[in-house]
Amino acid sequence: MKGRHWRIGIDEAGYGPNLGPLVVAATAWRTAGDADLYQTLAAAVSPTRAEARLWIADSKAVYTSGGGVALLERAVYAAMGTTPATWLALVAALGADEVAAMNAAPGQDGFDPALPFHADAEAIASAARRLSGVLGGDTPRLAARMVFPAEFNALVATYGTKGAALSHVSIGLARKLFDAIDDGSTPVAFTFDKHGGRNRYGALLQGHFPEGWVETLDEARAASRYRLGERLTFTFRTKGEAELPVALASMTAKLLRELSMEAFNTFWATHVPGLKPTAGYPIDAKRFKKEIAAVQRKIGIEDVVLWRDR
Repeated sequence: MKGRHWRIGIDEAGYGPNLGPLVVAATAWRTAGDADLYQTLAAAVSPTRAEARLWIADSKAVYTSGGGVALLERAVYAAMGTTPATWLALVAALGADEVAAMNAAPGQDGFDPALPFHADAEAIASAARRLSGVLGGDTPRLAARMVFPAEFNALVATYGTKGAALSHVSIGLARKLFDAIDDGSTPVAFTFDKHGGRNRYGALLQGHFPEGWVETLDEARAASRYRLGERLTFTFRTKGEAELPVALASMTAKLLRELSMEAFNTFWATHVPGLKPTAGYPIDAKRFKKEIAAVQRKIGIEDVVLWRDR
């Protein structure tokens, strides 16, 4: 489409915990030039909480606002244009279990609740119609990647640091979504939320986009920018969630992470009555691991599939 280009945003949820998956998500939006999507879609979308519009923002703000999973579901399913029937249907629609590792992770096998899990189905449908109308019938493309502890530990061992592992997974997912939408002529602008303190991404990008030379435009604390040919640009920036495609990626990753942890906590609660659920972050994860230790040994679950070393 003349004068149009794709904007792809990539973000993660669950980088810090020891328990549960790291989840990376990407969303692609076809836009007119470099227009601010929040302005273009203002009739349907808001970066702050608004009753009649979709709240798409940093998942940390949305999730902790009191709306929890329901607000994440509303935005993600409305953007998808449909509510998947079940949890496994959502995972499949996003291609999130790429290496078929989910069922081998503790608590994931057999978990398949109907969706929406907490959100109101009619509210989702109404928001989807409004968004579709503003987009002229177009629909954003969404993809995700869930990395469970065994694979996470292997990736860290391969790449040396958890930051490098995150970068490889994130850029790999960006490449996968790019391949799914690319027509060979439309410009594509990628925006990533920066991966910790890393400023240099050129070599990583080159490994995933080997068809041309990745040119470094700038590498700084605020943002690192790269270009491949005349069509592809890559930006790694702090506070990337200020851009709508990254914000929705953040919310998508958080939704998958939270539902996966629902499965995880439900599984262990059936084996350890009265067990307090965990979000998997380091201090509480140690408490949780100590309380499940006897059952873990009894049922033969090894640390390698349960615990992320870094």
